Amino acid sequence: MAVLGQWQYFPKTHIAALSLIVLIVIFAVGEHSDSKQKREIQTLTVNGESHEEADIQEEVEYWQQTELKSGDNLSRVFTRNSLSAADALAIAHSAPKGALNLQPGQMIKWQNTADNHVTRMRIETSPLTAHEFNRTIEGKYDYKLDEKVADRRPRFAQAKINSSLFLDGAKQGIPQATLTELAGLFGWDIDFALDIRQGDEFSLIYEELFLEGERIGYGNILIANFINRGRELTAVRYEDKKGEGQYYDPSGHSMRKEFLRNPIDLARISSRFNLRRKHPVLNKFRAHKGTDYAARTGTPIKSTGDGKVIFAGRKGGFGNCVIIQHGSRYQTLYAHLSKFNRKARKGRRVKQGQVIGYVGSTGLATGPHLHFEFRVDGVHRDSLRIKLPKSRSISKDQKAAYKAEAKRMIEWLKSQQGTQLASDESLEMSNPT
Repeated sequence: MAVLGQWQYFPKTHIAALSLIVLIVIFAVGEHSDSKQKREIQTLTVNGESHEEADIQEEVEYWQQTELKSGDNLSRVFTRNSLSAADALAIAHSAPKGALNLQPGQMIKWQNTADNHVTRMRIETSPLTAHEFNRTIEGKYDYKLDEKVADRRPRFAQAKINSSLFLDGAKQGIPQATLTELAGLFGWDIDFALDIRQGDEFSLIYEELFLEGERIGYGNILIANFINRGRELTAVRYEDKKGEGQYYDPSGHSMRKEFLRNPIDLARISSRFNLRRKHPVLNKFRAHKGTDYAARTGTPIKSTGDGKVIFAGRKGGFGNCVIIQHGSRYQTLYAHLSKFNRKARKGRRVKQGQVIGYVGSTGLATGPHLHFEFRVDGVHRDSLRIKLPKSRSISKDQKAAYKAEAKRMIEWLKSQQGTQLASDESLEMSNPT
C-alpha cells in the first residue's frame, strides 16, 4: 500500500508514459525470445511424429576479385590481398600444368575466412574457361576446370582495298584480330608491305562467338579468298582426325611455308639487298647483304621459320643480333635489336612466327630498323626474291576428304560473294550440297 500510495505524487502524464515504456520492453523481449527460438529450433512432422532440428542458416556468398597486372603471379596476388601464403602453396601444388600461367587482364576471384584462408578461388582465363579451386577439410584443394561452350556463328565479309588491308577491312566491320589472322594466313605468298595494290580485294567467312546471346569474341577464319594484283589465293580451314585445324589451298598444299616472307608485320622496307650499296654510316661502298625494315623501337621481330638459335648477343656493327639455323641449309640473321626476347637464347628451339627480339638501333645504325639476312648453304640471298621452299601437302589418306570439304566451302563462299558488303547480321550456316 505504501508503494501504491507514492504514485499519487507523480503527475498522471508521467505515469502513462512510464507504463507505455514498460509494455514496449516486455513485448520486445518476448518477441526476441520467440524469434530466437524460432531461428534455433524447427519442428518437423515426419510420418505423424514431431522432430526438432537445428535451423541451418545458408551463408551468403561474397566474392572478392582482382584483375591481374603485368608481372603478377599467385604469390604476389596473395601478398597484396593479405591472404595466406600457405594456401598459395597448397593451390599451386594442386594445380595441373598450365593452370597458373597467369596473364595480365585475367580475373582472379576468391572467398576467404576471417583469418584470411581461401576457401574457394576462380582464375578466369577467358569468358569460356576458368580454373576452380575448392578447399577441403584437410586444408588441401580440389581442382576443377570450368569450361563453357560458345555458340559459333559464321559471318561473311568482303572488302576492296583503297588504302590498306586494315583500314578498309575495319570499315566493313571486320575485327582487327581477324584481319591480323588473315594477313598471317596469306603472309607466305603476299608481301603486305610491297605487294598490296589499290583495287585488290578479299572475302572471308569467320566465326563470331556468342555466350547466352551476347557476343564475347571471334573464332577461326573458315575460308578466305584474296585477289592480289590479279592473282587469286584461297585458304580453307580443315580439321584432321585429331581435331587439329590447318589451312590449305584448294589443291591440298599447306598455306604454311617453310619460311615467312617478312620478319616484321607490315613494316616499310628502307633498304634492299644490294651488293654495291654505299654505307650510310661508313660513307663508302659496302655490300648490303640483307633487307632493312624501318620500324619503331620496340616493334616485335618474328623468326621466319622453325629452327635453333645459334647466336644471341652483341656482334660488331650488327649490334644486338640473333642468328637462327633452320635445318642444314638455311640460316637467318636479325640485327640492331633494342633487346632480346628471353626465350630466344643460344641453344633454344624457336617456332615460326615466335617473337625473338625487338627493333632498335644498336651497332652501326642511323635509326631504329631491323637488318634481316637470309642465307642458303652459307651464301647470302635476297629474301624478297628467293623462291621459298615448297609447302607440305595434306596426307594422302585425308586428301579425298579434304578436297570434298574444300569444294563445299568454296561453293559456300561464292554463294555469299556479291551480297551486301560485310552485313552486320550473322549468317545461318547453309551447307551447299
